[in-house]
Amino acid sequence: MKVLKNARLIDGTGASPVEGAMIVLRDNRIEAISTRNQGDWPAEAEIVDCSGKTVLPGLIDCHDHMANHKYDLAHRWGIDEPQSTRILRTAAVLRQTLAVGYTLIRDAAGLDVGFKRAIEEGLIEGPRLLISLSIVSPIGGIGDRVSPSGHSPWADCCCVPSDPLLPESVVENVGDVRTVVRRMVRAGADVIKCATTGGASSRPGHGPRDGAFNLDEMQALVEEAHALDRRVMCHALGGRGLDIAIEAGVDSIEHGCYLDEDPRHLERMAERGIFFVPTLLVYEYHRKSPQPHVRERAQALHEHHIASIRRALDIGVKVVAGTDAGGHGHPANAGELECLVKAGMTPMQALQAATGWAAECCGREEELGTLQPGKLADLIVVDGDPLADISVLRDPARIALVVKDGRIAARRETGAA
Repeated sequence: MKVLKNARLIDGTGASPVEGAMIVLRDNRIEAISTRNQGDWPAEAEIVDCSGKTVLPGLIDCHDHMANHKYDLAHRWGIDEPQSTRILRTAAVLRQTLAVGYTLIRDAAGLDVGFKRAIEEGLIEGPRLLISLSIVSPIGGIGDRVSPSGHSPWADCCCVPSDPLLPESVVENVGDVRTVVRRMVRAGADVIKCATTGGASSRPGHGPRDGAFNLDEMQALVEEAHALDRRVMCHALGGRGLDIAIEAGVDSIEHGCYLDEDPRHLERMAERGIFFVPTLLVYEYHRKSPQPHVRERAQALHEHHIASIRRALDIGVKVVAGTDAGGHGHPANAGELECLVKAGMTPMQALQAATGWAAECCGREEELGTLQPGKLADLIVVDGDPLADISVLRDPARIALVVKDGRIAARRETGAA
């Protein structure tokens, strides 16, 4: 048993903070929350004094790339270092991400099921994982990893062997769609990641408003994913591809930079309960890119992106936190919350974006995202008040305690009574 006392509690629901809270953890669950700081605890109970500190739910990133560490082509193809080094590097990133307070990560491609199994078996430390494996897209989409010279890792290529744990994700026609989705699920995908547009960092000629997938293909993809009880997270920035993703009924729009260009986009998202994962932090990085076409795209979409977030909040679309990290550094997750506040969210909304709303986006709201009796004991203790200064969450030294599944995963000061 663990008892956290004298805490300032922000429970992830959007409710006002509770001063002098006591949170009782038994095994891997929250047993009780009250403002009664006295009790007859068993001798073995661990008492943690949280005076002057804030207790929050474990933080959630709804869009990360934990196995990616650079943007260059050699790294994307996995030929810049031994595979063993890359795996160990990723394991270190997983451990560091948990230690800064992130207890659930929805990975948007790159992690294979082995990392999830290793964490669950206790072989390595890391957050809970929801994995998508690979990005499903048509020929020429962002999941089609063809080099400028025309080489593909999926072809018979001696230098870039394919990874059976990250299945081929390129769809050639509408008849392929269901097979590819089933292949992802067979390989362990918790969520289906797809793309209906290009992006800021994709190749010249396939930018944020350039489409991928037709409506019939996307409808088949969503229908098959939902039939297999998998949600669909869709990379979609603007243009016809963004409209197709919403019409097909995906569960979350990733990036959504040009949602402001058609008022019906966000209206339909609100009607259908589609989440918005804007991933602002990655575009801060892209606006400084050494590649002119990437830099120009990121600069051009910025004002649209901010306008999209503000309109989403106005009409009730849930905006959730995701960093799209993978080339701009790990663990940078909490930087997204500061970006969301700068974009117009209140600090409380930004916290919900990484807790309660994020858990809903991931389909884990029954057990995670808010601090309530009966839920899994994932929480953090912060030295400071993130409602007064959201940036405290970016400082690892201010994350005094991380608890995942009722067990202390990181501790920077004891505070034990």
